[in-house]
Amino acid sequence: QVLLVESGGGLVQAGGSLRLSCTASGRRLSTAGMGWFRQAPGKEREIVAGISWIGGRTFYADSVRGRFTISRDNAKNTVALQMNSLKPEDTAVYYCAGSGTYGSRKYTDYEYWGQGTQVTVSS
Repeated sequence: QVLLVESGGGLVQAGGSLRLSCTASGRRLSTAGMGWFRQAPGKEREIVAGISWIGGRTFYADSVRGRFTISRDNAKNTVALQMNSLKPEDTAVYYCAGSGTYGSRKYTDYEYWGQGTQVTVSS
């Protein structure tokens, strides 16, 4: 079992920045890839970014590429999402997720989930 705990959400004005953090505990080594997803009211959960524990390979959704940066700290078992130039359409609940593989953009491929953290961007 892998426990994921997110922190760092909040309210920010458009153009501002937030940093989300996710701490993994338990059998973290059973995950090869980590992802950040988001879900806005009435919409499907969508991938934001993903990263591999080994090598730090990354990928991003087109909507956030160039504005968001995902990173990991293997020693601390943490994954972070730095969000810059935030837009009102970035408003959603953000979830950290873990998978036994790296690279999937489908939420159904992720076995472990955090509780979610709200990000609200005002215009």
